[in-house]
This record gives sequence, structure tokens and C-alpha cells, in this order.
Amino acid sequence: MKTQKTLFLAWQDPESRSWFPIGRLTFDGARYKFVYTQGVKEAQQMCSFSPLSSFPHLEQVYTSTHLFPVFSNRLMSRSRPDYANFLQWLNISEHEVDPLAILARSGGQRETDSLAVFPCPEPDAAGQYQLHFFAHGLRHLPESAIERINHLEPFEKLWLAHEFQNPHDSLALTLHTENHYIVGYCPRYLRSEVFELLRKDPTSVDLRVERVNLPPTPFQFRLLCRITTLCNQDFLPFSGEEYQPLIKEDFATASLISPA
Repeated sequence: MKTQKTLFLAWQDPESRSWFPIGRLTFDGARYKFVYTQGVKEAQQMCSFSPLSSFPHLEQVYTSTHLFPVFSNRLMSRSRPDYANFLQWLNISEHEVDPLAILARSGGQRETDSLAVFPCPEPDAAGQYQLHFFAHGLRHLPESAIERINHLEPFEKLWLAHEFQNPHDSLALTLHTENHYIVGYCPRYLRSEVFELLRKDPTSVDLRVERVNLPPTPFQFRLLCRITTLCNQDFLPFSGEEYQPLIKEDFATASLISPA
């Protein structure tokens, strides 16, 4: 499995439920680096976001030879008896030891906070971007939809639809089958990228079932999807302003920290 070298950190406002990309984690093979991104400005202006206790200064580069606790604490312990099952849910080899690859696939969400992580994809040898994600919103679907999910096959094609009449979220993107069963929702962090791709060329986006994890797997890990798009010169994923560093790293003061 290809190592993910860049992860973004997203924060959800507990009141509005809106998500904002607030930070970027990179790994060069020897050192981890975290910086806040421009998206933190919108989070502050709209939802009074406060800096994370692990990274208290917005205009600073944090570096460490070990993975920062705010990320490492989102990894399941290898000593847990259900660890092998967890890797199966992610469709990752049991020999995978790269923490960023595991975080990229799992999303790193916990019930105890409002943070999540997602990867910045890189083009593969075939010149394609591929990104895996778990379908959201399954707990809100009717039983008939859950039954349909349980019978999905690996590589089965899915379609995206803009649910613009959704009274709770006018930008919602649903995932549905050929026979029009809604089987989940596209994660909010992906929507701006997907909308742009669909606007330019709907045929450039291919959405497939990667894996279905049957009950009693939790809903958040039930349906693993894979979205693929061809690389185009005018498309660079997560290149918008909100994903750019808040400060110019070349002129910033780095802070070397160790895990707590």
C-alpha cells in the first residue's frame, strides 16, 4: 500500500455541525510537521474556533520525530483483540505498520472530540487519483437501504447525486445504486472537490464499492468506497485556499516537540 505523506485535519463545530479544514500534517520519512491552514480563519470567524491545546499557536510550525499525540491517539492499539478485524474493515494488510496509511483510511474520528483526518491523494502509475472513504450517514437510512448495502458486491458501481432539496444540508451528495437505493452520503471534506470534477466532466469520476463490512461492524465502517478520477492539468486535489498553510513555512519559527 502506498504511503500517505500528507494528511489534513478537519474540525467540526458542535453547534452548526459544519466542517472546516484547519491543519496539515506531513511526513518526509524522518520528521513529522504540522501547520495550521487558511481554513482555520473561516472556522474562527464563523464558529469561534480556538487553537488546539496540542498546537496552541496558529502561526507556528510544529515538528517532531514521533507522530503527534493528537494523531497517534486516533490509532487503535495493536494489542487489542479486535485489531485484526479493524484492519480487515479498512481493507488493509495485517502487515501494514504505517500509521499515516491507517489514519488515511480510517479517518481517525473519535466520539470524544470533533476532529477527523483525511489524506491528500497523489497520482498513481496510471495517472489516476484514488481516494478511499467510508460512506457517511448510514444510521439515518431506512432498514431497506441497510439491507441493500449488506448485499453490495466489491467493485460494484455507485453514482453520486446532489440532494439540493435536503432541508438540513443543501450541498449533500448521496451515494446510490443503479436501482436508485441511497446507500450513504459523500463525506463533507470531499464535496467541493467532487462538485468541481462533476462540473467539468461527470465521466471523469468513477465511484465503486471497495468493501462491505457486515454487522456487527459499526455503521461508520460499514461501507468502504473508492473514488477514482483521471489526472488533468487543471485539477489538483485539495489545492484551494483553505488547504494552504496559514503562514509561509520558510519564515516561520519551528517548534520541536515530543509526544506527551
